This record gives sequence, structure tokens and C-alpha cells, in this order.
Amino acid sequence: MSAPRAAVLGAGSWGTTFAAVLADAGCEVTLWGRDEAVVRQVATDRRNPRYLPDVELPPMGATTDAAAALAGARLVVVAIPSQVARTTLEGLREHLEPDAVVVSLMKGVELSTDKRMSQVVSEALDIDPGRVAVVSGPNLALEIATRQPTATVVACTDEANARLVADACSNSYFRPYTNSDVVGVELCGAVKNVIALAIGMAQGRGFGWNTTATVITRGLVEITRLGRALGAQSETFAGLAGMGDLVATCASPLSRNHTLGKHIGQGMSLDDALVATGTTAEGVKSSRSVLELAQKHGVDMPITAGVVAVLHEGLSVDDMARALLSRPQKAEDRTD
Repeated sequence: MSAPRAAVLGAGSWGTTFAAVLADAGCEVTLWGRDEAVVRQVATDRRNPRYLPDVELPPMGATTDAAAALAGARLVVVAIPSQVARTTLEGLREHLEPDAVVVSLMKGVELSTDKRMSQVVSEALDIDPGRVAVVSGPNLALEIATRQPTATVVACTDEANARLVADACSNSYFRPYTNSDVVGVELCGAVKNVIALAIGMAQGRGFGWNTTATVITRGLVEITRLGRALGAQSETFAGLAGMGDLVATCASPLSRNHTLGKHIGQGMSLDDALVATGTTAEGVKSSRSVLELAQKHGVDMPITAGVVAVLHEGLSVDDMARALLSRPQKAEDRTD
């Protein structure tokens, strides 16, 4: 079976990187972006210096014409900011091929609806949820763009579509595993950004590895707690999309959420931290949506609540730390 034609919507770091992964796997790829200068450089110079400096890309098409990008595409990969996804995709619905499988690279929860990105994609494009796959894992874009080996998870409720996506992106440095637990994989991708913000804040205040390990471990408890309440499989949280992605995002300076959190911990305002980070940190907006989702289902997520309070309610990082440490003691093996 020949590799499918693919369109990637979003010419930022992760969209461009995943387009390169698909191209290296043998797919004919067209990258769509709004910025003419970025698109021109990808198409003619095989570079995206704005988002992936010093990285040479494989040959691929690039355009600002979404209809042209989507024409004939069997795979449509969505790598745009989660909070504008619905509006953007609704405008592209008529150009989607009737048999296209849509792949969400987005890691967030929609404000106002508290819906996961696969749900947003399905509704915005008016397609069956079985045609929507999600990709998540320890996937820092710059490392993958330089072809460092990594693995990821492709989750879809339709096993054949999960395999189609996995086959399309499998190459010598990128190894996909399939999974049917869309809810769990997506929640891991969304909530780990919030935990990475907390880690960055702590490190920005000068706290060390004991603090980092504590927040990562208890952060995984929060992710698992919410996932189980929403029907996810417990095994997902110990895997690549769960612990794997959490470690990569919380520990690496390449993580945008970690970086922004560190700026906050060092005393910057949120506005200044956003400017200093320079790219989208999904956890900033999704933190509120994740907390609302947890509250709807009666799930306790103290780290998430602390991040929301620091980012949006004026709480200091030191006060957040004190509040977390002063919580009532309990046995670690409790599941509530």
C-alpha cells in the first residue's frame, strides 16, 4: 500500500516537524500556514527559521491556500492553537475529502465547552469520531526535527484508522504505537502542560530536583484521577502519552510550558512571560478548562488549581507552594 497524501494544517514548530516526519516516512505532504514568508521558506528553502532554526526539512509542498492543501488528502493533520481550532476548522469543512482521517496534534481543552480536541475536531468538521485520531507522547518538536529517536502514541476508536496513521508516520527515528484510549491519551497531553507550568514555576523560584520529582509524581496522580473519572484506561497513564510525555515536558528547557512557568517563577507577569516565551504555551489557557472539567466531575486537582490561581488570580508561587504543602495528610495509595 502506498503512503497516503497528507495535509498538515499549521506551520509552527510541531506542525512543521510532523510534516517532516510524514515526508521522511514516504508521504506526499503539503503544509498549510497563514504566514506567506514562512510558507515560502518551507517550499523553496526547505527551512522554517522562525520555528525550527538550523533544521533542514525534507522536500514538501507548502501553501497559504487551505483548499489546495486539503485537495486529495487522505490524512489531514491539525496543529493549530487549540483555542482557535473550532473556528478555523469550521471554515475548512467543505474542502475535506469524504474519506479523510483527521489527526489532532493539539494538546488542550477548549475554553467555554471544556471539550477535548478530538471532540472539537469531530464537531467542527462534522465527521464521525472514528475518523479522528490523536497523537501524543514525549514529542519535543526540535529534537524530532533533528531526527533524534522517539516514540509516540496514535489513539483512535477505529483500529484501522489508528493503524493508517501509525503506518504513515513510521520512519527510522519516529516509532508510533497504537491505542484505543482516546480520552486518556488526550487528557495526558492536555494536563501535562499544566503540570509543566508548575514545574517551571518551582524551578524559577530556585527549587531543586526533590520538588521537581514531587510535582511530576503528584501531577501524574492528578492526570490519572481525572482520566479515570472520564472513563480512560489506567494503563494509559503509565505509558508514553502519560509518564513519558510528562517527564519530557516537565524536565526539558525545550518545553514551552516549562519555559513560561520558569519566567513566572522568576517574577515576570503573565503578559511578559508570554512575550519572553515567544510561542504558544497551551497550558496557560487550558489550565482553566482542565480545572473546570475536574470540578464538573468532582475530581480534586490541587496542582492544577494552584497553577490557575498563580496565572489568573494573582497568587504568588510561594503561596501556591505553601498551600500545597499544608493540605491534609493522607495515605499515598488512596485513589481519591
